[in-house]
Amino acid sequence: MLLLFALVYLGGVLTILSPCILPVLPFVFARADRPFLRSGLPVLAGMAATFGLVATLATVAGGWVVRANQYGRWAALALLAVFGLSLVVPALTTRLTRPLVALGGRVSAAGRDAGRSPFPALLLGIACGLLWAPCAGPILGLVLTGAAVEGASARTCLLLFTYAAGAATSLAAALLAGGRVFRAMRRSLPAGEWVRRALGASVLVAVGAIALGLDTGLLARASSVGTAAIEERLVSHLQAPSRATDATTARPGPAAGSAMGLSSEGSLPPLDGAAQWLNSPPLTKAALEGKVVLVDFWTYTCINCLRTLPYVRAWAEKYGRDGLVVVGVHTPEFAFEKDLGNVRKAVADLGIRYPVAVDNDYSIWRAFGNQYWPAHYFVDAQGRIRHHHFGEGDYQESERILQQLLAEAGQARVAGGVVAVRGTGAEAPTSGGVGSPETYLGYLRGERFVSPGGALPDRPHAYSPGAPRLNEWGLSGEWTVGGEHAALDRRGGAIVYRFHARDLHLVLGPARGARPIRFRVTIDGTAPGENHGTDTDAAGDGVVRDQRLYQLVRQRGEVADRTFEIRFLDPGVEAFAFTFG
Repeated sequence: MLLLFALVYLGGVLTILSPCILPVLPFVFARADRPFLRSGLPVLAGMAATFGLVATLATVAGGWVVRANQYGRWAALALLAVFGLSLVVPALTTRLTRPLVALGGRVSAAGRDAGRSPFPALLLGIACGLLWAPCAGPILGLVLTGAAVEGASARTCLLLFTYAAGAATSLAAALLAGGRVFRAMRRSLPAGEWVRRALGASVLVAVGAIALGLDTGLLARASSVGTAAIEERLVSHLQAPSRATDATTARPGPAAGSAMGLSSEGSLPPLDGAAQWLNSPPLTKAALEGKVVLVDFWTYTCINCLRTLPYVRAWAEKYGRDGLVVVGVHTPEFAFEKDLGNVRKAVADLGIRYPVAVDNDYSIWRAFGNQYWPAHYFVDAQGRIRHHHFGEGDYQESERILQQLLAEAGQARVAGGVVAVRGTGAEAPTSGGVGSPETYLGYLRGERFVSPGGALPDRPHAYSPGAPRLNEWGLSGEWTVGGEHAALDRRGGAIVYRFHARDLHLVLGPARGARPIRFRVTIDGTAPGENHGTDTDAAGDGVVRDQRLYQLVRQRGEVADRTFEIRFLDPGVEAFAFTFG
């Protein structure tokens, strides 16, 4: 736990090297000639507190606060533009700040007498914090993603404020050093007023850069500092239990080949906290005493989960009469997967008849200490977890473990052999030749996005797709890229991806209130023909009606690098993630 906080703090310290903080620096250094305790410290405190508060609200309240923060950003830009003008033209300071005197202090600190109150500096720090809040490196993205997935917690809030404190520490060190430089310049040069005006001009340039979106586009591309790479290396050492991962390959559990090989991994945790139970009344530990239990963590848009479902359904049917109880724990990855109607429809469409706990608040997930979709936990009749398996594969071994636990429970005639299943559509097993990774389209976890200018968070923008190379993607048309998804604002927009796999899937859904959305798919610029997926026809045509995973390509011939494009003939689609098979 201490290591986790230490690494998050270090990630905050490194933020000073990140391009997204560059537009804020002029506002901070503009007060370098002021006493640190009365001026610099309140600026940093206001900045860090506002950043931590906005980020925490984002984890609690979801996307609405992120959109609300965009209004806060414009208010902050207006405030800081006034501040910059007062630096350039000191004579305007009194006139500009006069309306705010009644509120307890002047907005600008550029006047000739800032007074002894730290309030103006604190107000400036709050404005800087609103500008800084959308700045997310890999470590901050990890914390925010975990909070969005698991739900907000006291630990998440502490992690966010720890990150902000780290950034404030590095800025304080730079500000103290900058103050010395500033005082030396004033002693050696009589042109202090010109220095002040230059700082004001830099403030106005920074305001313009932020208003034009250059803080997230041009500055990020022009940066020669590998801050993200440094943070990525830290993330590789950061095993945050709040981050869930699609496990595409099985990770070995305890040795499992004989009764002696299945040691106890602890007791079955409580199954309390589910928002709803489907196909069954709520199940408790007491109700499961004497039963062999298979707990399957899944979510209905997870391709790895869908490919394991044929086996889980077959085991529930084959061994149910022998005392096996399969419990599906549906723990959502995306916000729309919390909708009970969506989950109920998915359970029916997928032919799941065993009990399903709708774990919207991650209560059961946390009780197990789970981190993966899919994850299988094998529980014996005494309520002990005897084995676990993450991801796809090892189905024969898993079935033999079920047989062994049923035999231990006293079942004299446990059905032998192993099930033979044939998944179809998205449930078909992977081809094994996948050369493309799961790719998210929201900015919190988005990678390898090559549209010129990069993603502009939470604002409509006309994108061009660029020239994607293998495993790169771009947008075409007017889109709004949110934290979790990209939303199409005008008809005719497209997504382009250069991939290497037999199957291509895309998690899609209509925005709230949108009608069904028509789309057309091409592969290397032509209709897919026989290579179409289950949700398209040979011409590449299809319709988005529900929020779910859509199989758009299934190649019948040779698997090679291909350029995929999906063009939407109607507005209102939301695109979440690509997966491959």
